Amino acid sequence: MKKLNAIWVITVLLFLFFSNKSFAFEKKDTVRVLFVGNSYVYYNNLAQMIGLITDSMDTKIICKKSTVGAATLGQHWNNARGLKSKQLIATKKFDIVVIQDNSMWPLEHKDSLLINGGLFCNYIRENAAKPYLYNTWAREKTPETQSRINEVYNDLAKSENAVNVPVGSSWDLARKTLPSMKLFSEDGSHPSAVGTFLIALNFIKKITGTLPKNYATVYNYFDKDGETFRIMQLTDSEIKSCVSIVNTVIQ
Repeated sequence: MKKLNAIWVITVLLFLFFSNKSFAFEKKDTVRVLFVGNSYVYYNNLAQMIGLITDSMDTKIICKKSTVGAATLGQHWNNARGLKSKQLIATKKFDIVVIQDNSMWPLEHKDSLLINGGLFCNYIRENAAKPYLYNTWAREKTPETQSRINEVYNDLAKSENAVNVPVGSSWDLARKTLPSMKLFSEDGSHPSAVGTFLIALNFIKKITGTLPKNYATVYNYFDKDGETFRIMQLTDSEIKSCVSIVNTVIQ
């Protein structure tokens, strides 16, 4: 009887050991990201979309944002308009901080973007995070300005050893190869739902090195009361096109 009891105890312990090991392997890695920017971040709930898309991946990206419409990096740096981006960065709760200037600043105020971008990159590193750059897109009516926008963000990335997320290049390729894809909202500046999905995939690929194998066509988000609200609905064709674009731009 004692021998049987001993065998039973050993069996239970082995079961618990391997169960715990299995559970440990199933745990997701998490990456915490802060977006410092403006409406190009909060349009169509980009932060929530990134989190929802990465639910199916081994790495879950958890995003927070510090944004005000049309905000510049200078306003973020100087705590203008009620912004508290620097205070959030100083909490050291983030692995990555993404910075994005006003969409017209690369064209109209290049020096401001480079100066304030440099200040932020240093400050982000001082607070134990990695600086990423949100390289934005040209307006719908002026696609020829994309190369100038890219040049400024590439210069900042090189001078500060920051990671440049080439969203603008993805939009440029989509516009040239898939002209029927509706990337813009009615104002010709902000992203449509498909545009935001394309942006999200750029960040996911650049942060994790890969993209999900499977995607939902409907994305819902739970609010603090447990109620759901729909962020966006996509077609399989739109998803496939966005995935192809991002995999071409980000090798």
